[in-house]
Amino acid sequence: MAVREIVFDTETTGLHPNGGDRIVEIGCVEMLNHIPTGNTFHVYLNPERDMPEEAFKVHGLSSAFLSDKPVFSAIADAFVAFIADARLVAHNASFDVAFVNAELARLGHAAVEEQRVVDTLAIARRKHPFAPNSLDALCQRYGIDNSRRTKHGALLDAEILAEVYVELLGGRQADLGLAEVRSADPVRTRTATARTLVRPAPLPPRLSEAEIQAHKAFVGTLGGTALWATYLSDGEERAAS
Repeated sequence: MAVREIVFDTETTGLHPNGGDRIVEIGCVEMLNHIPTGNTFHVYLNPERDMPEEAFKVHGLSSAFLSDKPVFSAIADAFVAFIADARLVAHNASFDVAFVNAELARLGHAAVEEQRVVDTLAIARRKHPFAPNSLDALCQRYGIDNSRRTKHGALLDAEILAEVYVELLGGRQADLGLAEVRSADPVRTRTATARTLVRPAPLPPRLSEAEIQAHKAFVGTLGGTALWATYLSDGEERAAS
């Protein structure tokens, strides 16, 4: 059975959800079995109050920019429907969940329950107890590109956190997160069985048709025994089936 998780982040006007501060941005990334599906939820929100300078320096969202954005009540139903009953993953999750629950409480919605929340900061602190565990520090540790993160942004941070989360769970370097390998003998290497996990929806192609044809032309110069020719042949057979 597929495990659905929502990696999410919020940006706010401050630190106190019950003291007048509000959410100004929500970003969510859907994952199935720890693989991003491509489905996201992202919205900027009008906090119906001023933007403190300290908060603006963190995320760069001004009162003027947010003035024509929807208020939370206008998107609450869509947000609740998107997260549904999925496990929720956040970095320093108590902060984000407190703000989400404060917004939901104002509208009479049920709160997000603590048992469905995964805190990646807590995981990181257990795994790296004497190291810095900010999102930027974890990106550096695991070789994740965060160069676009010049300021905090909810959707970008959620996308980066999804990568960090997989690394915290053990990473994909050994099996790319696509197979489970069990050995019958822990001492000797024997024949292992693998179960391939299939994406629920294929990722959109990133190559243009011109790039694909240029690559085929290049492979053609390598000769009939080139390894790439095998991959191209397999890909064409799958496309034709």
